[in-house]
Amino acid sequence: MSQLRDEKATLSDSKAPSVAVDPVLDTTEKLFLAGIYDFKSEEFANIPELVRTVVGFEDDPSLPVITFRSILLSTVFCTIGSTVSQLSYFRTTTAPFPVFFVILASAPLGRLLARILPAYTVPLGRFSFSLNPGPFSIKEHAIIGIAANAGSQGQWATYLPTNAALYYGITINPAIALFFGWGASLLGFAFAAMVRKILIDDPEFIFPLSLQQVTLYRSMQGKSELHKSVSQKQMKVFWWILLGTFVWQFLPEYIFPFVAALAPLCWFASRNHVVNFLGAGRGGVGLLNITLNWSNITSTVITYPYSVQVTIFVGFVITTWILIPVAYFGNLWGSPTYNIMSNGVFQKNGSDYPFESLIYTDSSGNQHVNETRYHEVGLAYSGAQYTWEIFMWYASYISSFVWCGLFLGPKIVKIWKARKDKGEYHQDRLSRIIQQYPGLTLWEWGLLTAIPVGILLVIVATKSIWMPTWTYFVALGFGAAAMLPMSLVYAMSGYSIKVGFFNELIYGYMIDARGSSRHPLGQLAYRIISGNVWYDARIVLEDQKIGHYLHLPPRDVIGIQIIANMLALPVNYGVMRWVIASKFDYVSGRVSDPAGQWTGQEFKSYNTAGIQYALVGPKKLFASSFFKPVLYGFPAGAVAPIIIWLLHKKFPKARFDLWNSTIFFASAATFHGNLSTGPFTTFLVGTFFNFYLYRYRRKFWNKWAYISGAALDTGFNANLLFIFIFLGTTGAVMVNWWGNNADNIERCFALKK
Repeated sequence: MSQLRDEKATLSDSKAPSVAVDPVLDTTEKLFLAGIYDFKSEEFANIPELVRTVVGFEDDPSLPVITFRSILLSTVFCTIGSTVSQLSYFRTTTAPFPVFFVILASAPLGRLLARILPAYTVPLGRFSFSLNPGPFSIKEHAIIGIAANAGSQGQWATYLPTNAALYYGITINPAIALFFGWGASLLGFAFAAMVRKILIDDPEFIFPLSLQQVTLYRSMQGKSELHKSVSQKQMKVFWWILLGTFVWQFLPEYIFPFVAALAPLCWFASRNHVVNFLGAGRGGVGLLNITLNWSNITSTVITYPYSVQVTIFVGFVITTWILIPVAYFGNLWGSPTYNIMSNGVFQKNGSDYPFESLIYTDSSGNQHVNETRYHEVGLAYSGAQYTWEIFMWYASYISSFVWCGLFLGPKIVKIWKARKDKGEYHQDRLSRIIQQYPGLTLWEWGLLTAIPVGILLVIVATKSIWMPTWTYFVALGFGAAAMLPMSLVYAMSGYSIKVGFFNELIYGYMIDARGSSRHPLGQLAYRIISGNVWYDARIVLEDQKIGHYLHLPPRDVIGIQIIANMLALPVNYGVMRWVIASKFDYVSGRVSDPAGQWTGQEFKSYNTAGIQYALVGPKKLFASSFFKPVLYGFPAGAVAPIIIWLLHKKFPKARFDLWNSTIFFASAATFHGNLSTGPFTTFLVGTFFNFYLYRYRRKFWNKWAYISGAALDTGFNANLLFIFIFLGTTGAVMVNWWGNNADNIERCFALKK
């Protein structure tokens, strides 16, 4: 052990003293500190400049990582985060639980525990540990944030028991629901393992969200007086912004919802239906609509690169401000028979689709379509907006593979050849430091894969989730195939691509045969296993990149991620049951929420897909002229990146490579439903932060951007939790007044139902 520590210390001390590059220093000081290292050498040359100005190239292997206080604080923040995230799933707009808050709040709490806990060693033999191993370290600090991030993302697996309860009156056995969630979550680790050596070790895949967190960790844990002074100012500003946001959010969320969607077009023509539809953020397309509700904006205005924000906004403009009005006023693509602002399913005459009456269960327990009843009700139609969403998601899925091959294929081949020739992927300084710590062995990765695969196989084979057993293995195959291209997009941009619609199409064709179970919940289970575990894998990779930047032992990072996931799921499940019990009518769609927030539209979208792909089936669906054009999404997704690649090769200075077709299609596929007030304001705020401030006030941006975003997200989430617990559960309703008009809170009265 001492020999290993000496080797690490030698690596840490070679070529440079232990000096951190402070991200808030001015250019002159940065250049001075940068001169300590030879950035032209092999071990630094491939590290991007942005990374070099943020991370440290020194390591102290003696710093504690997994300690009593880090586990204690991880448990606290995991519980809070998983509660807030699960609540957000049921809302029309969501703000992710801000890990920046955890970073900021855990530091003083960790230091407090370091002062008050006794230096007592709990005697447990080889598992003995000290309550207080010394000063609170940056590695403990980071491990708490990693645990909170892993455990506070919510669990996509809870969608299965949620939809079962909302739409089919089925209460899935809690043990089945929990083990299904644990299995799906652990499967994310197995999927992440397939690509981690490429994405984690390669310094050019920066993971923007990871890098931003590292900036904050290093800023707060600095030892110099400059660091301490900056940290104190940042904390003071953070708490003032948090308090202000917490108080402010009572206005758009409860007291004065008028400010949540300011519709200037409606103010000048409040009774004109055309103007109201164009200007309303609720029930319209939100043209020039401004929101003062942070839940409709979120800190993505800071975390997404500006090129990504522009791409996202262009996708929104094309689908929401152009295509929807054309379809709505031109009576195209099923409008107005099928509600263009709904993600539900309809009969040909526009009435709700009676999907429950089409399902019957045979003596073997399999669910089938009542063909006689189906011929009576006909095809399951959807509104134009939802139909375009399917087209765009198909295009996005295919685009990710083509984009990956064209723009990143040569790099991946180069990495693979380097590993084959040298036995290592990378030899940059960050990789050399982390290689001193033992990682998981192949046997351990194999066990971590076998356990969730076995758990899910038992659940599927016992027909607990309505999914044919053989399709489970296909789900694993398609899930694995999507990992690399989806991960590459996320590693470069921070933008997450959905893969569910393509997987639903595959599942629909597989079960479209006599004797197969056709329950829509089976399709949802397949989607979770084949696609949604990617979202778990995304967080696993993001946090492991933080560990790479901060030189955390890989085994400790993976261990705390697993613990956090196991701890968070029961909390997610409990909150899910709580919301269903207290707001069932709203989230099931039986009653409209006056504020337009508790809609559960995400769950409705999943159920719609289940009806169309599992119950009706893609053969019937795409045989109709209404849905057949959707399949052109596949060639569109294949051709778009080729065109961009050719333009980039012809005009490299024009930076066509920034126009990522995968992100564009994914943005255009985002279903805004009846709430379209956020994107315009988000783009304006994002332009201010990540274009103007980032380009012309870089020092100010470095110092305050992440702090502000963290405080705003935290204030919103705290307010959401407060309103839900103290007002929502008591049934308290805000009285109607001018700022909370009973007919239409935006005063777009022509849209009154």
